[in-house]
Amino acid sequence: MSRVSLSRLASKTTPSTAIRMFPKALLFAVVGLMLTSCSNRADENVLNLYNWDEYMPQEVIDGFEKETGITVNYTTFDTNKQMYESLKASDESNQYDLAIPSSYFVDKMAKEGLLQELDKSKLSNFKNLDTSFTNTKVDPGNKYSVPYVWGSTGLVIDGTTMDHATVNSWDNLWKPDYKGQVMLMDDMRDVFGMSLLTLGYSVNSSNPDEIKAAYDKLVTLMPNVEGFNSDEPLVEYLAGEANLGMTWNGEAVTANDEGMSGIVFKYPTEGAILWMDNLVIPKNAKNADAAHQFINYLLLPKNAKIISEEVGYAAPNTEARKIMSYEVRNHPTIYPSKEVIAQGEFLADVGEKAIKIYEQYWDKLRAGS
Repeated sequence: MSRVSLSRLASKTTPSTAIRMFPKALLFAVVGLMLTSCSNRADENVLNLYNWDEYMPQEVIDGFEKETGITVNYTTFDTNKQMYESLKASDESNQYDLAIPSSYFVDKMAKEGLLQELDKSKLSNFKNLDTSFTNTKVDPGNKYSVPYVWGSTGLVIDGTTMDHATVNSWDNLWKPDYKGQVMLMDDMRDVFGMSLLTLGYSVNSSNPDEIKAAYDKLVTLMPNVEGFNSDEPLVEYLAGEANLGMTWNGEAVTANDEGMSGIVFKYPTEGAILWMDNLVIPKNAKNADAAHQFINYLLLPKNAKIISEEVGYAAPNTEARKIMSYEVRNHPTIYPSKEVIAQGEFLADVGEKAIKIYEQYWDKLRAGS
């Protein structure tokens, strides 16, 4: 782009003429403005998306690029913490236009000034969302976020190696018989939430004594733990290294769809850990307009349907569910009953003071101390 612009300038005058016409400082300024202008136009045609791995159907990305002419650059993260730290450290050379954090990080990032306010006038399809998932405590009025998909963390059992009927609660993972067989998510809030539920506490506890009690109980689970994995949580089951543990419901659905019929997902008796992932625009976004266009595109019922069916998680989009097949919209793992939802609890922000306590114990747990 810069070569084209400079060649056009050169075609009108010789280099010596150009120097005589412009003082060097002024010439450099003009060229700089031209390069900046070209760069800005280029930025308008690029959307830098920061998302979980395999969490956006290529069909949807292709459709958006074809319709708008905007190229989507897809970069992935493995955990909410990684995403948060990356956005917090972002600068002119490291920026994203759109990210997809879990709800409890939306409130945290908004309070820290890491997010831009949304322009609702550019989101005409917002009306398609189920009001059960909008205007939440995490983001009243959806000032900073738009629901993407929602799901749950529950029990997973490899039915080809053990009787899945014997595992129905989180507490079952502590049985001595399962030494070295349990796989946990590499997610602090999921792991602590599970332990808190077995103790009868809220997954969103901010009580230091309750958090310590959850940690102490997790320490006693460690002999059973084969590892932590949120990137590809079911790989160890395929490799025969894990037989049971915790996973996200969509992972189990995808595994079943891909032929791993022995993988069984269950909602534990103590209650599932519920969560929602959201679309947000980071404060340093270069192309907020493209981000709004992409969000609005995802809110179209046909696209929300594609997303839900491919990634295996529930769409918070009322109109999308209407056009889904009967089997999908009534899939008990993807769309659990009202009773299961009522028994579970959505993750929420616990506050900066409590999160530091969680992080302290999480680091100790992961270090094996």
